[in-house]
Amino acid sequence: GDVIHRMLTATQYVAPLMANFNPSYSRNSTVQYLDNGTVFVVQWDKVYLQGKEDMGSFTFQAALHSTGRIVFGYKEIPVPVLQISATQHPVKAGLSDAFMILNPSPDVPESRRRTIYEYHRVELDTSKITNMSAVEFTPLPTCLQHQSCEVCVSSELTFNCSWCHVLQRYR
Repeated sequence: GDVIHRMLTATQYVAPLMANFNPSYSRNSTVQYLDNGTVFVVQWDKVYLQGKEDMGSFTFQAALHSTGRIVFGYKEIPVPVLQISATQHPVKAGLSDAFMILNPSPDVPESRRRTIYEYHRVELDTSKITNMSAVEFTPLPTCLQHQSCEVCVSSELTFNCSWCHVLQRYR
C-alpha cells in the first residue's frame, strides 16, 4: 500500500521467519529474489541474528505462486526457533493481513484517525521449523471470485459471510 505504518507492518506480512536478522554481518549473507512471472521467491541466505552471530547462519525462503500457493522452505535453522530472543524484534512465522481505514477524528474535524483491522492471521508452530523442512499454504475459495455479494452469499461454498458494519457490506 501507499501508507507505511508500524501497526500495518505488524499485521501485514508474509514471514517464513521474522527475527532480528543482520544481513550485513557477513559478506556471505544475502537476501535474493527471483520473479519468473509464475512464482516470486525471496531467499535469505546465510543470515545471522544481530548480536547472536555465534548461533550460526540461517537459510530459508518464501515462494509466492501466481496460483495463490505459498511455500516456506527451511534449509539451515541452526538453533530451535523457540530459543531466539524476541526482546529486540518479534519472532514469528506465518501470514497476516489487515486493512486500514481513515476515519474523521471527532476532536479535530480536518484530521483523520487511522484504524487498522486485522482480519486474518496464520501463525506457524515455530517448534516445527527445522533444517530441511517446508510448509505449504494452499488458497481457499474466496468471495472475490464472485461478481456480487448476492451471488457470493447464495453460492454453495461455505464462507460464513457476515455483515461488516465498517465496510457496510457482506464479507
